[in-house]
Amino acid sequence: MRYLWWLVRCQPWRVLRGGLLGTAWMVGLSARPYLIARAVDDGLLARDTRALALWVAAIVVAGLALSYLGIMRHRTMTFIREDAKARSAEVLLRQLSRIGAALPRRVAAGEVATVGGSDINWTAQVLTLTGPGVGAVVAYGVIAVVLWSISPMLALCVLLGVPVVGLVVGPLLRRLESAESVYRRQQGALTARSGDIVAGLRVLAGVGGRDLFTRRYAAKSQDLRAEGYRVGAVNSWIDAATVAIPGLFLAAVVWLTARMAVTGDVTIGELVAVYGYVATLIVPVWFLLEGSYELIRGRVAARRITDLLNVTPDDVGGPGRRWPGSVPDARRPGALAAPAGPADLHDPVTGLTVRAGRLTAVAADDPAEALALADRLGRYVVSEATWGGVPLSGIALDEVRSRIMVADHDAYLFAGTLREILHPGGDDDRIAQALRVASAEDVVDALPAGLDTPIDARGRTLSGGQRQRVRLARALRAEPEVLILVDPTSAVDAHTEARIAERLRAARAGRTTMVIATSPLLLGRADLVAHLSAGRITATGSHADLLDEDADYRHLVARDSEDSDVEQPADTEETYR
Repeated sequence: MRYLWWLVRCQPWRVLRGGLLGTAWMVGLSARPYLIARAVDDGLLARDTRALALWVAAIVVAGLALSYLGIMRHRTMTFIREDAKARSAEVLLRQLSRIGAALPRRVAAGEVATVGGSDINWTAQVLTLTGPGVGAVVAYGVIAVVLWSISPMLALCVLLGVPVVGLVVGPLLRRLESAESVYRRQQGALTARSGDIVAGLRVLAGVGGRDLFTRRYAAKSQDLRAEGYRVGAVNSWIDAATVAIPGLFLAAVVWLTARMAVTGDVTIGELVAVYGYVATLIVPVWFLLEGSYELIRGRVAARRITDLLNVTPDDVGGPGRRWPGSVPDARRPGALAAPAGPADLHDPVTGLTVRAGRLTAVAADDPAEALALADRLGRYVVSEATWGGVPLSGIALDEVRSRIMVADHDAYLFAGTLREILHPGGDDDRIAQALRVASAEDVVDALPAGLDTPIDARGRTLSGGQRQRVRLARALRAEPEVLILVDPTSAVDAHTEARIAERLRAARAGRTTMVIATSPLLLGRADLVAHLSAGRITATGSHADLLDEDADYRHLVARDSEDSDVEQPADTEETYR
């Protein structure tokens, strides 16, 4: 609700204009029954042609005025809704770019797609309440006052009737909120699953998993359909109540008024006016019921939006609101100064120290521990890691990102030409040098237009080994001060891996580089190798020394060597994932 109120406060004058136009339109609807009553009593019953003509002219003018107010109300409310959509999209995009690499660890892609699509629309739709919704409440009060002047009993029927409608529809709205929340959650999960299947379709077909995933998707789709039926059932009852209850209400009031007209308590003109007032009252009642329905759906959608807006990278975490326009902690005043030049990285959790200007390799028994180490040294999670003795968590995030790069083996490849993927606007000589170090010259040679060849998102037109080498070339072309590579050669053959290991050492000479791998070809080129076991660094030294002195390390490396001797398909890494 705070988020919905923020959308209102962002455009106060437009919302005020919408509220005034909506109120004028709603109240104006009740003017015509009054004019018709006067035409009946003062013109028809009195047989006064001049008075009848004047009242008919007034009815025509009122109709034209209502048409104009209706057009302006609709235009204003459309502007309000579109403004709300644009603001929601803006804060979501800003949030997605701010949390960056931490997003996939916390939110599924399908969830983001659902929030950025339908949830933004449902949230904006709630703002209709600020126009016709406000007008409906005012019109309800005005009509009750007018009916009081005719008959207090009729006024009491109107005043008590609408709360009864709320009591009837209220439980349905609560059921709708519950069912809608479950449906939205399952819809996001199914969207994420479908995206994963499409992204890995070629790999699934290669390993014979397509039918299995098809059956799983079909089962989840059936579950979502069943949940959709639940939502539809509640919606149908609400829609039926929206039409039936005001109709019954109108019939009851008209029946009472007709009996009063028979006894002479009201005139024929007043009978017509009461019918008009109550028939007009159906419009505000319908808007209130429809508005309540939209408010329920909007609250569910807004809750999903705020859940996404409240996701923060652990290193920038902390209590308090994160939306909208909140200043990331990484840019907060008083951030610690980063080391002026190359400095050691230290991780207290494992005890690893990455020496400045040297090539350090980490061989981990558990890949998950290695990934966690990379996240801590790259400041993607909260940790006590230091850089030159300065806590990484205290340094401005922009500074860390510009100088320390963590290059995952499955990092995202954006759509575009190969040149744009490697370095937009970069000179070809440096790109060529990065490609050579990554042993990816053949990738360029195989493409019809070389560097200018368009590549699909995620590099789907490339093989697994080609994608991995392109990712490595992109990381090398960035030339960061500190480069952390995670399994950079897991999808290439041994000959290519040997070339990459030799060229990588030469290309990164004098700059801080850490490689997480268990390949002896890479480990043998490192200045220092660290064995990570059970969450701690158990041994350090050269590759040869560790082979002689550490039996566990020797077993780990030997196992990797045996695996590499078996000829692997180009998509080994993708298949494994």
